[in-house]
Amino acid sequence: MPAVLRVALPVPLPTLFDYLPPAVGKCDAGSRVLVPFGRGKMVGVVVAADVEASVGGNRLKRVLRLLDDTPLLDPELMKTLAWAADYWLGAPGEAYANALPLALREDKPLPATGEEIWTLTVAGQSARDAGSRRGSSKLLLDVLATGPLAAGELDVHLPSWRTAARRLATSGLIERGERIAAVDQQITTPWPLTEEQQHAASEISATLGSFQPFLLDGVTGSGKTEVYLALIEQVLAQGKQALLLVPEIGLAPQTMRRLRERLGVAIEVLHSNLAEGDRARAWLRARSGEAKVILGTRSAVFTPLPQAGIIIVDEEHDGAYKQQDGFRYHARDLALLRARALNVPVLLGSATPSLESLANVEAGRYRALHLRARPGTTRPPQVQIIDMRAQRLEHGLSPALLSAVSETVARGEQVLVFRNRRGYAPVLLCHSCGWHAECPRCEHPMTLHVGRRQLICHHCDYQTRVPETCPACNAPNLKPQGQGTERLEEALVAQFPDVPVLRIDRETTRRRDAFEDLLEGLRADGPAILVGTQMLAKGHDLPNLTLVTIVGVDEGLLSVDFRASERLAQLVVQVAGRAGRARKPGRVLLQTHHPEHPLLRGLLAQGYAAAAKELLTERRLSQLPPYSHQVLLRAEAHQRPHVDTFLAEAHAALNVDQLQIAGPMPAPMPLRAGRYRGQLLIEAPSRSLLHNALRPWQRLLSAMPSARRVRWSLDVDPIDLY
Repeated sequence: MPAVLRVALPVPLPTLFDYLPPAVGKCDAGSRVLVPFGRGKMVGVVVAADVEASVGGNRLKRVLRLLDDTPLLDPELMKTLAWAADYWLGAPGEAYANALPLALREDKPLPATGEEIWTLTVAGQSARDAGSRRGSSKLLLDVLATGPLAAGELDVHLPSWRTAARRLATSGLIERGERIAAVDQQITTPWPLTEEQQHAASEISATLGSFQPFLLDGVTGSGKTEVYLALIEQVLAQGKQALLLVPEIGLAPQTMRRLRERLGVAIEVLHSNLAEGDRARAWLRARSGEAKVILGTRSAVFTPLPQAGIIIVDEEHDGAYKQQDGFRYHARDLALLRARALNVPVLLGSATPSLESLANVEAGRYRALHLRARPGTTRPPQVQIIDMRAQRLEHGLSPALLSAVSETVARGEQVLVFRNRRGYAPVLLCHSCGWHAECPRCEHPMTLHVGRRQLICHHCDYQTRVPETCPACNAPNLKPQGQGTERLEEALVAQFPDVPVLRIDRETTRRRDAFEDLLEGLRADGPAILVGTQMLAKGHDLPNLTLVTIVGVDEGLLSVDFRASERLAQLVVQVAGRAGRARKPGRVLLQTHHPEHPLLRGLLAQGYAAAAKELLTERRLSQLPPYSHQVLLRAEAHQRPHVDTFLAEAHAALNVDQLQIAGPMPAPMPLRAGRYRGQLLIEAPSRSLLHNALRPWQRLLSAMPSARRVRWSLDVDPIDLY
């Protein structure tokens, strides 16, 4: 048989594809190629060259064109991706595709890697002098009047500049160019490290040049970022690269600002809110070694690091690091794998470490470092429980909570009212007959959004107008039940008409840069009330915020999910950590109908570490993760019998004595977006036992006739059973 190329294509199939080499050019592993696939063409990644064909050579198609002069993915990244696809049981083509920005998955030349800069033209100067522009266009002209600025600098000066730039460029008032990334000479003087911070930085820096996982367990406001900055400075002094991961896009702008001000180098940012061309250029600059500091969200873990010095994962406990569809990898775990392959230390930081990371410390796999105090005179916030039983509530807010808000804004300080549910109310109910608005595609209550005058399903995004009368009995008595952020905003505006009330949730931050724009206004002094969801739970420094109130605590206490207690404890500590981060003392109020709950009492009396230790003991006794290992088989179809048949056959095909199998069973949400859903949960005491059984089982599932009638997936180490 002829020697062929084995190619990974971005399709959800658990296989690689063989092709004959192109007529021109030598293909090496890691190179992109254009190949015929079905009736069209696809860009794939060569995984292996000069291998023996798995089918007859006369049946193989030939690669149409080699797209790269040299491999785009280096051997370390290729090996890491192969391991990751195998471990997370993903389609190999989807794993390799994840490593490339979208612009590099197309049959197009590589973009130039020079830094994007924008310059005011002569016409633009005239328009500015004439005062013919208003709003964001005028602001951009004013900023560029000081001289050409890079895109990264504009992100800092004027976060919402892109729309105005497109408009002004079309009119010939500004123009885009490129230059080699310049060093910013404006460097701020760092604060002296505390004794704890210095100890942590010294312990980690002693391992630079070798693999060692660290868990930096630091209370909120203890200065973990200062430790990150000190380590990155040392890495840069050695001419090496640093990769810093954050869980959410909302944390990227303020983190980038701190990095730039402190380090004085260009910071490459990689996240899904960037233009695809910008992402591709940043990725290529990292690949060439030109980019020294890379900041990004989950997918940035795939960034090439030819001169790697350190990998840092901030807020390592955050569930956003787990990809929930397609290739279901976990960025934190992949960061550890890459650090081992690159022989560099990896630092996981959190005020509320995941139970998995704490178990790894317990087992001696990670080294733990602690920051137990806030720098200077900053005191930890005072936490109190408000017993809501038998109280008269105003839109879910107790008199004690409203009184505390009133006292805080009267002092000119700011308040955060935290409610992890957007919309006006989670249920619209008929007071006459009991009818409630339900999504026809999910059989789940729809959320009322008064501002948009719509009922919206937050699971499938089905939307409909709010009815004037009850569809069941025609009565006009439709009443909203429960509180979302929109309703709390309305209630607080009515209660405090002279105080700015800002709502920060997915509805108010849809526009690019809207989140950072809202936060920027709050960093100044002056009273304000924030109403927000978990977008505000971590990482944001608001110096005048002194009171945090958490409503809706009980939902986390009553969940059937075994991870709910851990998540609630993390959420309470992270949200509480927003209060009193400057010199003013902070205060935290928790509203609950269960004031004696042991989790809440333990958190208040002994803190997160003691609560996490208790939860780990419960997990060990119950043999739940991290003391066992899970894989979830999900299946969905438009007809329930198709789901039931597939899951029953899948269960019958998995015959390993040491595995525990739960199901087949309906998913916690049995119908979603018009598709019936079911699942099978497989547990084992060791990873090797689980994977040895699942790899052949996965191939059997693919061959089952019943599998063709359902959409199914395997989720290794699931963090969400929905």
